[in-house]
Amino acid sequence: MKPKNIDYTLCLVTDRGLAHGRPTLDIVEAAVYGGVTCVQLREKIGSTREFIEQALAIRDFLRFRDIPLIINDRLDVALTVGADGVHLGQNDMPLAMARSIVTDAMFIGISTNSLEDAVVAEKGGADYLGVGPIYTTPTKTDTAPILGLDGLGKIRKNIKIPLVTIGGINHSNAAQVIRNGADGIAVVSAIVEAEDPEQASRDLMNTIQLAKTQ
Repeated sequence: MKPKNIDYTLCLVTDRGLAHGRPTLDIVEAAVYGGVTCVQLREKIGSTREFIEQALAIRDFLRFRDIPLIINDRLDVALTVGADGVHLGQNDMPLAMARSIVTDAMFIGISTNSLEDAVVAEKGGADYLGVGPIYTTPTKTDTAPILGLDGLGKIRKNIKIPLVTIGGINHSNAAQVIRNGADGIAVVSAIVEAEDPEQASRDLMNTIQLAKTQ
């Protein structure tokens, strides 16, 4: 059964290419110690076997700490390693097909860049939405148009499931995103590229928690 009451407050999205040679597991461990509440493993290079081996190691570390592991794009890998969730883009496996395969075994997140996409995903049974890019981001070159805070606000007014924003979010703008309706933020470079991923995660979490009280 998929986990209940997932805490989407601060999601680390991994990227080996930005880690300055540091192992992904080391980045994940530091980020978790700093307060990250979920981890999305995104692996664009290497073989499927390498992806699985890495996912298993990270899964074991996270499971001991009750932190969910989300696999990006690859439903086959998510099922193989017993991940808690899978995150699918608009060009990945259709939501209905993915749900028919996993049933209630894991939660499913869907990337959205418009209100129309968000409405379709919510009606289709998505557990949460990855909304963005909110700001310009250097970590992906094939992103959809910038959504911005106004776009986020429009989606928030019409969608009830959790919204996790992504795209250029860092310590300087995280509070704005939360105040405009995000339930949480997903970050890549702000943690993965940081000299001290643990402190970077702690600073982001403090910013988010403060914004939620204002």
